Amino acid sequence: MSAAATKPRQQNISLPRLRWAWDFGPLLGDVDTSRLLALLTALAAEGALGNAARQAGMSYRSAWGLLRDCEQALGAALVVMQRGRGTRLTEFGAALVQLDEAARVALDAVHAPWQRRLEELLAPVVRAVPERLRLAASHDLALADWVEHGRRISFDVYWRGSDEALASLGRDECDIAGFHVPESWTAEQLVSWLGRWLKPSLHVCLPLMRRCQGLIVARGNPYRLQTLADASKRGLRMVNRQRGSGTRSLIDQLLAANGLRPESIDGYAHEEFTHEAIAATVAGGQADVGFGIEAAAARYDLGFVPLIWERYGFVMRSTTAGSPEGKAFLARLQGNTFRQRLIALPGYEPLSVRAPGAWSEFLS
Repeated sequence: MSAAATKPRQQNISLPRLRWAWDFGPLLGDVDTSRLLALLTALAAEGALGNAARQAGMSYRSAWGLLRDCEQALGAALVVMQRGRGTRLTEFGAALVQLDEAARVALDAVHAPWQRRLEELLAPVVRAVPERLRLAASHDLALADWVEHGRRISFDVYWRGSDEALASLGRDECDIAGFHVPESWTAEQLVSWLGRWLKPSLHVCLPLMRRCQGLIVARGNPYRLQTLADASKRGLRMVNRQRGSGTRSLIDQLLAANGLRPESIDGYAHEEFTHEAIAATVAGGQADVGFGIEAAAARYDLGFVPLIWERYGFVMRSTTAGSPEGKAFLARLQGNTFRQRLIALPGYEPLSVRAPGAWSEFLS
């Protein structure tokens, strides 16, 4: 995957439009006339009932039944069917089509200012959904494996810290943001944090999985570490995550909770951008301890000291979640293949499948 996403071609959005239709009322009784004029207009252009029915979004049988019922109710023929010559409108049917077309031209002019006002009102909240989704996400091993081996849908992913991913979504520079927070957070904490970049009226959340973070150490944990404070007390070398990542925030919170100053930690300024890079640094002997997910430690045959469970998930505009592209993306992640991948990785637990919803439900 490329380090930066290219801007995809945007689809045109079908904004709500003012529409009108003839109401024949009691004249035609219980007959559904909502598609009568559309069918007659298509017949005028096509000259074949089968083609006209498809153009009007109807089956041949439904179109024929509608014409028959309307002719019986009106007491006048709308079409003439001739062997070998298709179907044509009668003089009466053609007059209805001409009247409909003239009325639409006149009413479109009346509707135009209101349509523009509607589009101006919707413009700040409605965005085009790209054909190729852009995912900015905090690095995760399960998600990275799925991106490389398991996905069958079109999207671009670029790894960013949680803060940067959410800020990117707030600036409309991506379509979906991946982030993680401690399960110990309250709903109020989460809502306040997300509100720094996003709006609850526009964006919805989807919790995807639980994962365990902790100390990544040499196999067997030779220094018998239990906390980051232990690493500081013993003068061990640390490898840190980059600023702006969710894991870096966790590290800083743990240091503060133990009354530790960052500069007192040897290697605090040594930053890496992924959980795998943290594990590889410890495995290569360049650091004695790192902080990351259990699966990364297991992949490099390292020791792991669990410290905190957190939730990883996505946030996106509700329009993205409801689009065909968004639904396809979410369906793959909520499917059995990805679920089995999570179960196979140490330190992961899949969450129950649900639709994207309110921020306050992310931790429930």
